[in-house]
Parts: sequence; structure tokens; C-alpha cells
Amino acid sequence: MHICVLGQGYVGLPLAVRAAEVGHTVTGYEPDRARCEALAAGSSYVEDIGDDRLQAVLGSDTYYATSDPQDLKGFDVAVITVPTPLTDRAPDLSCVRDAGRVLAGWIEPGATVVLESTTHPGTTRDVLIPLLEEGSGLVAGRDFHVGFSPERIDPGNADWRLENTPKIVAGLTEGCLERVKAFYDTVTDVTVPASGLEEAELAKVFENTYRHVNIALVNELSRMAHTLGVDVWHTLELAATKPFGFTRFLPGPGVGGHCLPIDPVYLSHHVKARHGQTFRLIELAQDINESQPDYVVRRLQDALSRRFRRSVHGARILALGATYKPGTSDARQSPAVEVIDRLRQMGADVTVADPYVAVADGSCREIPFGPATATTATTVTVADFDAVVLLTPHDEFDLVRLAAEAAYVLDTRGVMAAAPHVERL
Repeated sequence: MHICVLGQGYVGLPLAVRAAEVGHTVTGYEPDRARCEALAAGSSYVEDIGDDRLQAVLGSDTYYATSDPQDLKGFDVAVITVPTPLTDRAPDLSCVRDAGRVLAGWIEPGATVVLESTTHPGTTRDVLIPLLEEGSGLVAGRDFHVGFSPERIDPGNADWRLENTPKIVAGLTEGCLERVKAFYDTVTDVTVPASGLEEAELAKVFENTYRHVNIALVNELSRMAHTLGVDVWHTLELAATKPFGFTRFLPGPGVGGHCLPIDPVYLSHHVKARHGQTFRLIELAQDINESQPDYVVRRLQDALSRRFRRSVHGARILALGATYKPGTSDARQSPAVEVIDRLRQMGADVTVADPYVAVADGSCREIPFGPATATTATTVTVADFDAVVLLTPHDEFDLVRLAAEAAYVLDTRGVMAAAPHVERL
């Protein structure tokens, strides 16, 4: 089959490469010309897809990256994997609309269009389908097929990949569902049919809402435990011994990535805008998790004052980790970036070390949150800093050395043993 994947980012490129590997002819549509040139040269900017895999499908002529809409002509299945960010704290579906308009003119009878981008219930039916019908002159469900299949990409996760993560599939009609399922059966091990488009859309945003709310719960718990003088990390270890009715979540500096800070807002905003109702748990969780970077800064500020009789202003601070989770270069919506930015705004001299945010010479490159001194973890003298804040616990960090050399460490992830000079969040 001729497969078109619109958007060649963290979601679209893995899908395109996987589809090419199983024998489809794949067109990867990416409006960013610089990205297209990199892909055409066999250079992947998505860490889950190594250059070797990309070069293999390029070499077999099963994959082609383009920014020319005319290359979408004659597709059997088109999958939309474009971003759905927040703009002014409100859902922004402009990329979905743009993709729908671009695609509509190339839809032929019998073709299938699938939306993978995360969004609120009703988007496929009320937003995408009208654009496809208007631009094609065809009727969805009769002349062509439409479906929704939420992405479940977890960047850097070597255990759960595209092919072995169960894939929810939904269609406008039974015939649409059959076509959508038939395609995903070729690229994933397990497909899970949904009864309708809206149920599949809601399932996606609820998956991340579930995590968002529970992370907010343990973040709030960690604050209360600190006030009470109780070790929250040991408390969570004890609670996790219960073999039923409990799922362990851990505190941290906040939530980041392409899902948790954004997806629940799509649900709460839609419910409020469409029905005038407030999804109170989501809004409360959002308040807690968004304030967590400020809480980290306050803890660091208190420690410097209490231990060294000095303020954050002028203090030399080593920030370990800038990405939103360990083992990945993904810094989207990273709470570590927010902590670093706030410390700099208060006048701290912050050095950032992150082995995954790198350029060709192997040094940590400047990440986009203002002027910085950036370095690798192995080129700094830990004892030169007034404090260290561990924000992202990459395996490359030598925590034993850190504990031995640092004057003070605030461990926001609970990975270091507590000590007189090591505090856990």
C-alpha cells in the first residue's frame, strides 16, 4: 500500500519507518524543509529512530521524505501525526486543520484517512471530516474511510515501542474501522477496536489525565510530608507493598513531555467550552504540577539560607539534567528547564549538565531558555558549586561521586540515599 504520514516528528517518523520496514511504500510529509533535507540525507532527529534504520528504508526505496503536497497523490492510507499544542493555555488545532486541508485535495475514492494527534472528543467528526469532505467533494464513510488511532509513543522507552504497544483503532463506520484496523495490523502486534471515534479520543486524553492527577497527588503529598518531617519516599515504598488497589507514582520537579502538561487541558477546556462544566480534578492537578518547579526553587532557596547563610542570588548552582525524563534528549515542556530559568531570574549562576542535549563535539549544547553555561557532567568540579540540584537522573551521572564531592544536593527524583548534605524532595 502507499502510505502517507503527515508530520515527521516523535510520532510520525517512527510510524513511517515501521510501515516502510514491513513493506509499504511510505511518503513522509514534513513542511519543515530543513527536516526533510536531514531525513533525505539519512540523518534522524528522532532518537527512537537511529540513522541506520532510516538509511535502510531510504536505501530500499520504501520511504521518501517530502515537503511537496503533490507527493501525497495516490495514497491508500494517510495518517495525520501533527502537533496539537496549547496556545495561550487553550487547545490549538491549527496543525490538524492545515493537514486536513492539504490532504483533502488528494483523497480518492476508497482511500483511508486516520488522525493520530491527541485531541478532545469530537475532533475527528466535527473538525477533520468537514475539511476532508469540503476539499475532496467526497462523503466520509461512503466514498472514503476515516478513523482515529491515538498515538502511544513514549520517547526513549526501549521496552514498549510502536510495534508492541497495543494500538486503539476506531472508525466513522464499521467499514472504516475495518480499513483502519487492517492497516495497523501490519505495523503493530495488537490492535484494540473501539466502538466509536469519540471513545477512542477520550481514552487517549484520559490515559494521560490519570497519570497527571496521580502525579499531582504525590507531589502534594511530598510537600505535606516535608512539612511534617516524614520521609515521603519511604512512605511510598511501604504503600507499594500492597499487592492490590495501589499504583505507585513518584514525586518530581513537575511534569513534562508532549503529553502530560497538554493532553488533560484538551479535555477540561473542551468540557468547559462546550458544556460549561469544570473538570475540577484536572484543573487542580494542573495547578499543583505547574507550581512544582517553584516549590523546587523554594526548597533550594531555603537550604542555601539555612545551611550557608546565603541567598540564591550569586550562588553557583549545578543543575543536573535538562530533559523532561532520563535517557532521552526530549526537553519539550521540561520542568527542569523551568527550574533553571527561575533560578537564573533570581540571579543564580547556573551551570547545566546533560549528556543527552549535545552537539557534534560532545559538549552539552545551549538549550533554549536563555544565556547559560552548559557543560558535560564529567568536565565539572562538583566541589566548586554551592549547591547541586538533580533534576533528571540520567544513568550517565555518577551519583556516588556526586554524594562524595557536593557541599549540598537537592535530589528531586529520590534516586540518592538521604544524607546530612543530601535532601530528597
